[in-house]
Amino acid sequence: MGADRAMTMSIEVLSPGLYTTVQDLGRYGYQRHGVIVGGAMDTLAMRMANMLVGNEPDAAVLELTVKGPVLLFHQDALLAVCGADMQPAIDGVRIHSNRPVWVKKGSTLKFAHAKKGCRAYLAIAGGWEVPLVMGSRSTNVRAGFGGAWGRTLREKDRLEPGKPSELALFFAEQLQAKSKARNAGCGEMDWFVPQHVFPYQKDAVVRVMRGAEFGYFSEESRRQFFATPYQLAAQSDRMGYRLEGPQLALESPLELISAAVSTGTIQVPPNGQPIILLADRQTVGGYPKIGHVATVDLPILAQLRPGDSVQFQEVSLRKAQQALYEQETELQQIKLGIQINAGWRQSK
Repeated sequence: MGADRAMTMSIEVLSPGLYTTVQDLGRYGYQRHGVIVGGAMDTLAMRMANMLVGNEPDAAVLELTVKGPVLLFHQDALLAVCGADMQPAIDGVRIHSNRPVWVKKGSTLKFAHAKKGCRAYLAIAGGWEVPLVMGSRSTNVRAGFGGAWGRTLREKDRLEPGKPSELALFFAEQLQAKSKARNAGCGEMDWFVPQHVFPYQKDAVVRVMRGAEFGYFSEESRRQFFATPYQLAAQSDRMGYRLEGPQLALESPLELISAAVSTGTIQVPPNGQPIILLADRQTVGGYPKIGHVATVDLPILAQLRPGDSVQFQEVSLRKAQQALYEQETELQQIKLGIQINAGWRQSK
């Protein structure tokens, strides 16, 4: 794209927020080379935001952490915000999350500190157009590649959206007419995805399956692990959450070789305080694995902040898989409901 068009057809960062990155569903197929998966921490909110603007589930979004950015739109745009409540506003007028929003060229979108939750996701019709690196647009900040220049956003950065889908254009046409009728700089759909779809809890309960070394911990440690809440320590980030609570101890010393880990693996280092590995986790780990968080509950963890508590609830692999299947079924039902409510199905 030429420089002149990039200046006029883009979104400019006036203020970057605390920690804003481009993310998608992650970079798979390279862990054997030591390349982390990364991607969005809360894939449920990310996918929902993409769904609301007619994108594919893995389209690149902006992940906003604790405090969001201020963005100037040099073009009309269709967007959606899901996840933490960061009180988004267009030119000082609050807009709602969990629904499509049309924004007029020249408008400013501002986010505040999160009132609830930790991470919000900003999707734009067409996705954020950044280069594919090893099959993904997600940002690996530690390694300095992917996303927008391999880093968090900075003031004066300019991002471009990709090509919107037919559904996105259909939404935009409706909302543009609505905003013109009201002489407003933006327009929102009257329908929305209800908040109960997002299973966020400040005092979280997450389902956990037993890990490979669960049986090597003392009987008291195994009991305490599921009976007592833990608190997120300040030293928690996208790589993992350090927890503070009852100290977990092995029955006897255990020598382990490093083995593969996954998002949601719970390791216990020598100090006895568990660590939950998350999106930017390493590819292997050598500490005893006491459990694994069920995939369906990872979005709950993504919205926790240091000081929040988390309680582990034991679940079987079969029940964890069933819960994930039910969530995926609900997402497909919501997708169909969006198309029907908007009149898209009737127009085809």
